[in-house]
Formats: sequence, C-alpha cells, structure tokens
Amino acid sequence: MLTLPRSAAPDIRLAEEAVPWTVSWTVREIVVLMVESWVIDDGSAVPVPSEVVWETLRARVDRDLLETWLTSSSGRSLSFVTNTERAMVMLLDGEGDPGEHAVDPGAEGSSVGFVLSNGQHDEYPDHDTVPIDEAFRLVEHMVGTGSWPADARWVVDR
Repeated sequence: MLTLPRSAAPDIRLAEEAVPWTVSWTVREIVVLMVESWVIDDGSAVPVPSEVVWETLRARVDRDLLETWLTSSSGRSLSFVTNTERAMVMLLDGEGDPGEHAVDPGAEGSSVGFVLSNGQHDEYPDHDTVPIDEAFRLVEHMVGTGSWPADARWVVDR
C-alpha cells in the first residue's frame, strides 16, 4: 500500500472547509512472461525442457543422429548439426529466413563429418562451428530463455 504524504495529498474544499486527504491505493504490476516451448522436430509434440536438452542431444548423437531440429511455439527453428566434436548451431526466425549461427572466431581450418538426416555429408569452416559442449550449452540456453547467452558469439546471416 502506498500512502502519499500530506503535502502531496489533494486538498478538496467542501463547503468552504479544507479537508486534508490521504490517498491510499495498491499498485499491482502484471508481468506477462512469454516463454517459448521447443519440441524436437521428429514428430513428437512433447516440449523439451531446457534442463534436459543437453542429455537429449547427447543421447541422439550417441545414436548417430547428428542433425537435430527444434521448433518453438513461436515458429522459430533451432538447428544442431554435429560431427561429434564440433557443431553448427543455427537459429531461424521462420521458413526462408537465412537466420544466424554460432561462431568460434579464433578457430582455423575446417571439419568434415557433419551428416545430415538426408544422408548428405557436409564440411564447415571451424570458425562457423563451435566445440560440441559449447553447442550443447548454447542450445540449452536458447531453449530456456529464447536468446543466445550473453557471452555467446554468433553471426547474423540475414
């Protein structure tokens, strides 16, 4: 409850007599937190909580599922493609969006072995991928908050 001091209270004159008022009210703040839910784009409709994303991706990699797409309730897509050592992590705002992707600016060379679900084998410059544990962390944070971690580095491809 907020009480205004008398100096800030209105002075209402009623029948030529000053009546001091103390105005009290309750201030309520309504905060709507819109949290996206993310599902693995494999036909499942069950959202993946951020707390288990790391383990879920690790289990998929252990089963040689090296490409994983997650789709959010707001229509965004998050791609994780790995060769088991490094990973390409891309965020797309919607279909046809060139998106943005995590980078490792100091990395040199390139890596092979990024096998897509359609059987295609890709090679990426290492500066366009990140070490796999960093990729797990980035995906976990994105699923939990909807944004890149503050210390993440990424390039906007739009």
